[in-house]
Amino acid sequence: MILRRQLLTALPAGLMLTGCDALTRNSTAKAIIGSGEQATYRWQRLVGRDGLAREFSAADISPVFKVNGTRAPTNPLWQALSVGGFADWRLKVSGLVSRELSLSLPQLRALPQRSQITRHDCVEGWSAIGQWTGPQLASILKAAGLRDGARYIVFLCADDYGGEASKGGLQSSSRYYESIDLVDAFHPQTILAHSLNNQPLSTGNGAPVRLRVERQLGYKQAKYLMQIVVADSLAPFGGGKGGYWPDRGYEWYAGT
Repeated sequence: MILRRQLLTALPAGLMLTGCDALTRNSTAKAIIGSGEQATYRWQRLVGRDGLAREFSAADISPVFKVNGTRAPTNPLWQALSVGGFADWRLKVSGLVSRELSLSLPQLRALPQRSQITRHDCVEGWSAIGQWTGPQLASILKAAGLRDGARYIVFLCADDYGGEASKGGLQSSSRYYESIDLVDAFHPQTILAHSLNNQPLSTGNGAPVRLRVERQLGYKQAKYLMQIVVADSLAPFGGGKGGYWPDRGYEWYAGT
């Protein structure tokens, strides 16, 4: 089976260095990524839905884990929370749940934790291995209780991604968001990571908490999480395609 990371090698070399925005404007890149999305999604849902992403040893951890995308949110609320060491930060869980939640960083750290050393694969062509630690998303969703009709888990971020000059200037007035289905939400390797390599997340790597959905590409690993919404449809969020980059031509399912 040809998986997504193999298909990426078919992209023209110059495109691999230009970043996500340039890739979304290239029809060849979008066609290759799209074919990989459909093939990988079908395979994982038919026979590989419980498969694990490869985990590595501590000796394999990359000396530097590259910061990609936003390096520091410009959102005033996030900036104020950061100055306070995220003492007042809360992760809200709402939507089609029996019990809405508002979880502090200490509460997330007090939950049973999973630590995993995995490879982060970026659609731009680079990879890095890091050790991520945090509670499984499944435990939080079980605490909230999913109601009938729940199909998607949507992650709302504090990341005003469009304003970065390094990404070509203003791309969008919307904040970064992402989403996954319930299969990936309840996968054991899907965690809300608060630590990288046994240290609290840096600003560039998504402090205070980011999503790790290890069987998908880097743009699915949403940083600067603020709210989780359980939904029956993706239509009400952003451009309705399920994420900041899917709204701009990327595939929603980015399995590797």
